Amino acid sequence: MNLTPLLNALQAGTDQPRDLLLAFVEGVANGSVDHETATSWLKAVHQHGCTRSDTVLLTEAMRASGAILTWPEGPPVVDKHSTGGVGDKMSLMLAPALAACGLRVPMLAGRGLGHTGGTIDKLEAIPGFNCQLTPEAMMEAVANVGCCIAVQNDAIAPTDGVLYALRDVTDTIDSLPLITASIVSKKAAEGLDALVLDVKVGEAAFMKTLDDARALAVSMVEAATGLGIKTEAQITDMNAPIGTHVGNALEVIESIEVMQGRGSADTRELVVLQGTALLTMTMEIRAEEAEQRMRTVLNNGAALDVFQAMCVQQGVEPSVAAALVADPQSVLGQAPHQTTILATETGHVGSFQTMAMAQFARSHGAGRFHLDDAIDPLVGFVLHRTMGSPVTKNDPVLTFHHTRPLDDDETSTLVQFVSVGSPSTTPPTRLVERIQSSLTKP
Repeated sequence: MNLTPLLNALQAGTDQPRDLLLAFVEGVANGSVDHETATSWLKAVHQHGCTRSDTVLLTEAMRASGAILTWPEGPPVVDKHSTGGVGDKMSLMLAPALAACGLRVPMLAGRGLGHTGGTIDKLEAIPGFNCQLTPEAMMEAVANVGCCIAVQNDAIAPTDGVLYALRDVTDTIDSLPLITASIVSKKAAEGLDALVLDVKVGEAAFMKTLDDARALAVSMVEAATGLGIKTEAQITDMNAPIGTHVGNALEVIESIEVMQGRGSADTRELVVLQGTALLTMTMEIRAEEAEQRMRTVLNNGAALDVFQAMCVQQGVEPSVAAALVADPQSVLGQAPHQTTILATETGHVGSFQTMAMAQFARSHGAGRFHLDDAIDPLVGFVLHRTMGSPVTKNDPVLTFHHTRPLDDDETSTLVQFVSVGSPSTTPPTRLVERIQSSLTKP
């Protein structure tokens, strides 16, 4: 394939020839474009960027390269995407809560990436939970339950699978057009009416600065809008762990606690924030009513009932699912070792070393360093205090759950993950900024 017209347009900052770009994307999907040719194009995009219209066209072409879910008449179809954070477990609650509110949620999710936990890894901590759903099985699950959570697969946006693997080995990961097309093409293939994007910013996020987070949010909103999807991006703070539990099985436990009407207020508020946006974009109701609906289904057991039904639909034995929602630890188990860190003085919790905590848990098996690494679902942290909380000397602050014993150096490292001082530190306000599409209601 002659890439010269595409490469010349990229270098000049103009639109690439439409038919040639579409042929390129199709050729990547069917294998007629070799990896060397595709890599040349990726490097040109990484170096020069591409126009807004090309980003939308690329996203649409990648969406069209595989299966596209088409839905019969019925409730709106919605989903969310997060760029990943520490303790980011929102999907586990958001999908069933939205289904309990009357929406259809065919959620595609991924495994952990780097220091961030993956929704699929968390769900696979549940015995028997099957995330390997075909597009047909996804549609059946949504028809039966109202939602599903499935791992990304080659049937949907196959071009992305090829390009992503090449980006990973050619140092072209950090390109806004390529990130945008990768994320939005898969979401668009779900046949969505509305999408909420949670773009993390901060010390433990991939986007460290607000400017970088905003640029990615705007790019994704523009691409999704260009495909006719009502979209809102929410830039949220990732300088402290979300909620009280970090780690695959532990985050399932916290999610169930929230759907029992209990649990972390921090976690609950993020779920409500995302759900409110999707309800207001699709249900013709005011934000106040949408927020109340989300709180109601989290408090009255409706979301938990859907979560239990989703587990059974996706392979969990009914008796196991019933035990899980009643007493999650009885099903998920507990790590054989727990090491608790105590406050070294009286005062207030000042901060957590969020990125270091995530990397520490990853080194004990909570995340992967290689694609074939096995996940230890029991490894992670439980926070007994949050930022700004008052503590007395020797109060428990955090507990690390681990399968292998710690050595002295690791125990010393744990102590450094939390600081205590005075005066109190104000907890982060999670929502930093909203970016809405032209299709989204004010």
